[in-house]
Amino acid sequence: MSSNSYQFCISGAAKGESYDEGKQLASAAGRAVAKAGHSLLTGATTGLPEEAAITYKKAGGQMSLGLSPAATKVEHVIKYRLPTKPFDAILYTGLHYVGRDSLLINSADAVISIGGRMGTLHELTIALETKTPIGFLQGAGGVSAQIEQLLETLPNLDRGLIIFETDADELVAKLTRLLDKEHKPYHKLFSV
Repeated sequence: MSSNSYQFCISGAAKGESYDEGKQLASAAGRAVAKAGHSLLTGATTGLPEEAAITYKKAGGQMSLGLSPAATKVEHVIKYRLPTKPFDAILYTGLHYVGRDSLLINSADAVISIGGRMGTLHELTIALETKTPIGFLQGAGGVSAQIEQLLETLPNLDRGLIIFETDADELVAKLTRLLDKEHKPYHKLFSV
């Protein structure tokens, strides 16, 4: 089954300690998503998502879409101080961070989470609620380092939708196999 039309979201810290620890992981994730032939979604923000988007395009990725919390390009750049360069297109949602996160995760077939802080935790909870497969690329600290312990306190989760991995290529491969299995009855839709 061809899976080249999956939309992978990469989420992670915009700044802070897990940003410093996660730069190489974010680059590896962007490269892995491009190499696998998937589209990239991010929150059109700085930090790890920007690192992933830059590397994704350098690796030949076909479509990088940023979903901005801002309503316009001017607001995106001036008010939020967010980048525009690494994206083929930016959707200016006007939904601020909370609404943007919801739209971002609901638009993704799968999520890769790296390090992170409050926004990453928010995106995780949305993924869990919407049963969106999520993979944690470990090694950057932050929220992602605490997730396994947090998940122990949350009953009724579909643990089959949650993957922990230290290698970006392997994480993308595992998420792709999970999506291929989940979408097998609809494979023709994903090969167009």
